[in-house]
Amino acid sequence: MDADSDLFKAMGDATRRTILDELIDRDGQTLFEICGRLTMKHGLTSSRQAISQHLAVLEQAGLVHTRRQGRYKFHHIDTSPLRSIVERWPIHREDPEP
Repeated sequence: MDADSDLFKAMGDATRRTILDELIDRDGQTLFEICGRLTMKHGLTSSRQAISQHLAVLEQAGLVHTRRQGRYKFHHIDTSPLRSIVERWPIHREDPEP
């Protein structure tokens, strides 16, 4: 799959978008923290394994990077891949005349 396909696949799932929202709110969370926030704030009761799989899809798309520190794995958001969407379909352009 190409990078755009990975990006659109990652963004196409509501749970993955919620995970990204949580990482925007508080970057550098562990899987345990993300699962807790998804349950408490959003009522999502996905298993840790399911959330881990969602994080793997986000990581493949380049939207999440991980850092290991001892026994812990911290997840960090990277929004730079989203730039390709804006470059492909610019937001600001002149309105076509009727």
